[in-house]
Amino acid sequence: MMRRKMSRGVKFVVIPILCVIVLCLACLLVMGLWNWLMPAIFGLKAITFWQTLGLLFLSRFLFSGFHGRSRGSMHWRHRMKERWEHMTPEEREKFREGMRGRCGPFGPPAAQPKA
Repeated sequence: MMRRKMSRGVKFVVIPILCVIVLCLACLLVMGLWNWLMPAIFGLKAITFWQTLGLLFLSRFLFSGFHGRSRGSMHWRHRMKERWEHMTPEEREKFREGMRGRCGPFGPPAAQPKA
């Protein structure tokens, strides 16, 4: 069975419409949860759809910044993986020991002598 590819023109129309639908559904979900829980628990007022949309955008900016999704963390992870692959077993163990001192257990637990 052959799959039909969507043309660019169709994608240009369909994808934004789907994004708007998903955003509206997210707003309705958040608004419903807010209006169900917050007035009962904290005595806050119910909010409208537009206030919910503003709340979602505000939380997006507060918790992830203005730059959108950062690929820096993925770049850092890729760089660290490359470094790890080029380390000798002795360098890896030295790195683990340093991390254990700063962050607690790192990697497989060391064999403990039995008493």
